[in-house]
Amino acid sequence: MNDTASKALLPEGLQDLLPPDAAREAALGARLLACFHSHGYERVKPPFIEFEDSLLSGTGAGLSESSFRLMDPVSRRMMALRSDMTPQVARIARTRLAREARPLRLSYSGDILRVQGSELRPERQFAQVGFELVGAATPRADAEVVLIAVEGLAGLGLKNLTVDLSAPTLVTAILDGLELSAESRSALRATLDSKDGAGIGALAGAADGILQGLLTATGPASPALAALAKLDLPAAARGAASALSDVAGLVLAAAPDLGVTIDPVERRGFEYQTGVSFTLFVEGVRGELGRGGRYPLGTNGAPGEEAAGCTLYMDSLLRAVPGGNAQKRILLAHGTEPEAAAGLRAAGWIAIAALSASGDDKAEARRLGCSHLYAENGITEVQPEE
Repeated sequence: MNDTASKALLPEGLQDLLPPDAAREAALGARLLACFHSHGYERVKPPFIEFEDSLLSGTGAGLSESSFRLMDPVSRRMMALRSDMTPQVARIARTRLAREARPLRLSYSGDILRVQGSELRPERQFAQVGFELVGAATPRADAEVVLIAVEGLAGLGLKNLTVDLSAPTLVTAILDGLELSAESRSALRATLDSKDGAGIGALAGAADGILQGLLTATGPASPALAALAKLDLPAAARGAASALSDVAGLVLAAAPDLGVTIDPVERRGFEYQTGVSFTLFVEGVRGELGRGGRYPLGTNGAPGEEAAGCTLYMDSLLRAVPGGNAQKRILLAHGTEPEAAAGLRAAGWIAIAALSASGDDKAEARRLGCSHLYAENGITEVQPEE
């Protein structure tokens, strides 16, 4: 490998975003933020790196293993690079904006970096765009978050979206009522994650019927919720099941054509959520488009203010959203008057000025990827070489 090729290498899971994808990502993110803003969500911009004890506490406690760390040479304190932006927005809401009227609506956009990728998302650096609704712990607030996320994605031209609703605390409430060792509980949780009915039967004991019933209450919303309603759930789990049903009903009432599915045992990726959560998919695209849900805003686990939000992943959206029509590119022949160039740009052209005279302006336009040429005789189309 020569020196030039060696310097072009990037760490695994990182990549350069090249034209036209870099511009597409910025444009898609701007359209999403405009959608959120139209619903009253105001933008915040947290730093890319923070002190470790702040970033990885409270809502961010579950991000410890996914976050890079380094020492601040100024303060000599350990710092962490963000691997998710939600904990940062939660920190802003409970500190700098603690006295702002609730419900507080915030939006954000930025890159994150993770120690490792996953099987479905091997990328370690990618952009997130999202929003958080702080201080409103009701099913209607949860439904607002889901519906705004769907509206934003639909506004990008995506069709046949699917929202998978879950209740991460439902199974936790059932397991808390069982006399299980830490090892047995972990094994049972793993069988639930993999939807292993036989494994559940071997480990669940008296709770086998309920847990098997939860597996059958999975799928399209109407039949799944009907099956969930028939289960004799312990009191601690009924609230989670009721909230799941309420939010699903509100979402379906507002968007009857939306594909809504239910998965009452799903909790992977929702470890810090305390209420109804969701994942967004579109057919034919690797990985989820985004996910969200309800979580506590505090730092010590004590009861307090809650928030609900959604994070969308721009790498998935670049794969999902059609590229669209190529923009019109025109070469301005050397000596073109500034007024003419400004008029073309105002009319929507990408107008590239020739920096010196060319013996063949049309050939130069082709070389620079321009479909048209502007010269003394006006605009002419540049035919590709045969």
